[in-house]
This record gives sequence, structure tokens and C-alpha cells, in this order.
Amino acid sequence: MFERFTTEARQTVVGAQDEARLLHAPRIGTEHLLLALLAQEGSTSAAVLARHGLTHDSVVETIRGYGTSDLDAEALTTLGIDLDAVRDRVEATFGPGALEGGPVRSPDGHIPFTPRAKKVLELSLREAIAGKSKSIRDGHLALGLLREGEGLAMKALHDRGVDTTGLRRDLTAALAS
Repeated sequence: MFERFTTEARQTVVGAQDEARLLHAPRIGTEHLLLALLAQEGSTSAAVLARHGLTHDSVVETIRGYGTSDLDAEALTTLGIDLDAVRDRVEATFGPGALEGGPVRSPDGHIPFTPRAKKVLELSLREAIAGKSKSIRDGHLALGLLREGEGLAMKALHDRGVDTTGLRRDLTAALAS
């Protein structure tokens, strides 16, 4: 399937791995694919995403906000769990930064994709076929994210107020031109 990817689409996949590393993620998720699309200045999908109010930095900020919040700590406290005490104990046992969760890497150093991100790649092929395209472009990856419809990428889009129907329409039009 990857032989059908354009240079920009391949760069998106490689960029997703870089984004996962930067965010210390154990796997490449849909959010990393979205970030990689946004990081490709001058690409079709980055331009369309920008017109819908998305920037790489704003999405990174949104995704980082999905970590443990004060509300989570408060909820655990009501159950009698002191989150700070748990962190201290884990770090005392396993060393500082044990909860950071470094990437799970294959023997060749690549970070694996989540099942949902793999599905996005598959759906990008379906989007290309539906658009009668012989190659898979970065815009098809963006359409695959929308078609998959779940995951942190979609949560970030919804939380940032993106009209996903309008985004799909604009991506499809950009790919057709």
C-alpha cells in the first residue's frame, strides 16, 4: 500500500512518528497523524486545515491538555487515592520519570501505530479509490482521519470547534483540483 503514497503522504507518516517521539507517546495515534499533516507547510491538507482554524501549536496544546487534570486528581481523592503519593511511590520503586512512559519500539527503532491509526491509513486508501486517484495524497490521510471518526485527532477537532463536515467538503474539493 505504501508504494501508492505520494512524497507528502510518506512525509506525513514519518512525521507522525516524529510527533509521537516529541510527545513521548508509546504509540503513533491519530493525533500524531493530524499533527504531522499540520506540520507540512505548503501541503494541500495543511492549507485546508489552517483555513478551518487549526495550527500545529494549537493542536499540540489541545492534545497536551488531555493528560491528567486537576479534576482527575480530585476525583481520585474522593475515592481515597492520593495521586501525588502514588507518583512518589512509583518513582521511589522504579526511578524518577518512571511514569513518563517512553515509546515502545520495534527492534528497528520505529514506534508502532495504534490500531485506530492503522485504520486511518487503510481508510486513506479507500478515500483515494473513491476519488478515483491512483496515489494516496496527504489530503487522503486527512480524509481517512475524518472517516475513522474517533480517536484523539477527532476529539481535538471537536474541542477546537471544527466543522468536520465542512472540512471534509473542503479537503475533497482541494484534492479534486
